[in-house]
Amino acid sequence: MSETQRPDLSDATRGRLLFGGDYNPEQWPEETWHEDVRLMKAAGVNSVTLGVFSWSKLEPEPGAREFGWLDTLMDLMHANGIGVVLATPTSSPPPWMGRLHPDTLPVTEDGRTEWWGGRQHFSHSSATYRRYAAAITEDLAARYGGHPALTMWHINNEYCTFDHGDQAAASFRRWLREKYRTLDALNEAWGTAFWSQGYDTWDGILPPRLPHYMRNPGQVLDFRRFTSDMLLECYVAERDIVRRHTPHLPVTSNFMPLWFGQDAWRWAGEEDVVSVDLYPDPRDPLGAQNGALVQDMTRSQARGPWMLMEQAAGPVNWRGVNHPKPRGLNRLWSLQAVARGADAVCYFQWRQSRQGAEKFHSGMVSHAGEEGRTYQEVKQLGADLARIAPEVTGRHITANIAVLHDWDAWWAGAQDGRLSTQVDYPDVLRAWHRALWQAHLTTDFAHPEHDLTPYSMVVVPQLYALTDAAIDNLLAYARGGGTLVCGFLTGVADEDDRVRPGGMDDRLRELFGIRVLHEWWPLDAGETVACEGFRGTLWSEEIEPADPDDTTRYKGGELDGMPAVLRKDSAWYLSTLPEPEALRDLLARIADGAGVRPVLDGLPEQVEAVRRGELLFLLNHGREPVTVEAPGTHHDLLTGTAVSDRITLGRYEAAVLRP
Repeated sequence: MSETQRPDLSDATRGRLLFGGDYNPEQWPEETWHEDVRLMKAAGVNSVTLGVFSWSKLEPEPGAREFGWLDTLMDLMHANGIGVVLATPTSSPPPWMGRLHPDTLPVTEDGRTEWWGGRQHFSHSSATYRRYAAAITEDLAARYGGHPALTMWHINNEYCTFDHGDQAAASFRRWLREKYRTLDALNEAWGTAFWSQGYDTWDGILPPRLPHYMRNPGQVLDFRRFTSDMLLECYVAERDIVRRHTPHLPVTSNFMPLWFGQDAWRWAGEEDVVSVDLYPDPRDPLGAQNGALVQDMTRSQARGPWMLMEQAAGPVNWRGVNHPKPRGLNRLWSLQAVARGADAVCYFQWRQSRQGAEKFHSGMVSHAGEEGRTYQEVKQLGADLARIAPEVTGRHITANIAVLHDWDAWWAGAQDGRLSTQVDYPDVLRAWHRALWQAHLTTDFAHPEHDLTPYSMVVVPQLYALTDAAIDNLLAYARGGGTLVCGFLTGVADEDDRVRPGGMDDRLRELFGIRVLHEWWPLDAGETVACEGFRGTLWSEEIEPADPDDTTRYKGGELDGMPAVLRKDSAWYLSTLPEPEALRDLLARIADGAGVRPVLDGLPEQVEAVRRGELLFLLNHGREPVTVEAPGTHHDLLTGTAVSDRITLGRYEAAVLRP
């Protein structure tokens, strides 16, 4: 199979919505396995992930192989029509590995070794770890590559390891030499003339370890890039092994949502299936919006259907207070994922553990067992997914708005010596996405160097560092008639975190109608600044305009009369973060001017409407019943009933309407 014919999620779904989750039968006696299968079939489970944390069970001592229990389970799943996503167990090495090979253990920035006894305790740069990981992956692929139960491969789990030890230092130096070629180029990129940091030998370069004072931002930025690349090397090594044995089966590894340590744009290009783990807080009033953001981002990385690899059927165990999901919320948020492009709805985990660190993390079968509310709601969801699967699987979503996001810009802006620790990039990103979500506007995400021409409107909540190619891309988009809306602290630095002359790229200043950006004025926690028609938060800027077509000005204080919002032609610049309702109204007005409108007019505030293919998903995120105007006659796939012109949704209820 050629690279252009790589398998994708459709090769695993086979016309179904995958439904199931992580199954850890090694925690249970064999008689429980048969009871699990009975309950799985009753709930409509058609997929389980095996082996994620099974390394010590599969390889109890170096070189040993204990596959008998896994043989039994693979056969059991196949006999009952349940597909297997087989995981490589390499996220959690056995205790013997760290004991016999201390070089496999990661080291923190202050020199502490991270020991076994938890998980993710591996050094991505350790040749020993990589050798053992390749060996167990090779043997798993050779043994089960032809098994009829196997539908997909899952590599490792939630890659999230940082390593500042000596092995990582040697790998970091190799990575830097490949990138910069000469020390002069490295010293220039890192700005080592500051604080007498110039390097005269590659051997003098270390990962950023605990310093007396602030670290070199260029060094930290490259170390973040390096870490993402090293983890990606680990993934690709295992992926290539399983792909050699089963070129017809898709391969994935699960992202954590908006995770700081991985450039998921790069990673997504190496995956056949893009998958994510998603755990919104059921007590968070913005939980649904946070879920929508992650779903939109994952769908955009996948460029089509994606996989919800993990969610919780009830409470998690890692918040300060772990609240269960109220009745109906698990179903609602699962259908939200399908509405926004998921072709797989899965959980961690199938049966709630009785021992170990996650025994209070929920499972599809909770400690209450078959009669418990959690399992009964899982059964209902399984039936719902089976009803809508033939109509929804493989269908795409069309969005006319793109939100730009870039890990390099995030990493560069998160330096120690920034102007305000109150400005947190993920919070700014969420605020802009929330405004669009609350305006009932569906969005994609895109990298700033991606093709933006399919979109009527592009928003840039904040991209502190931009390459010249990215800036040229934004300019071409705006000058081609696209509506571009940028937030503060965008285009400040280049890819080496070198501040651009004028404090903002001069091409962008010209685009927005800014003659001089005199000074940044960050705001204290809770402080706001008055503007014409709204109040701004977090940030403000002392701007001298050139020739904008439209301005909204600051009122009072040091910036009185200066522009808070500028527009020149179809390019907008916001030098502050408007309060939530004001940002929603502003972006909705700009979108309307760009010809982008909600799926339905007059939607109640708590109702989310998303069109996937021909289907219209309506999701009531409120606790009170609500009536939605939906002109025309539709068929609700969830209830099997006809709907004419309007539909009433109860608390946490959903409808999937077909014309």
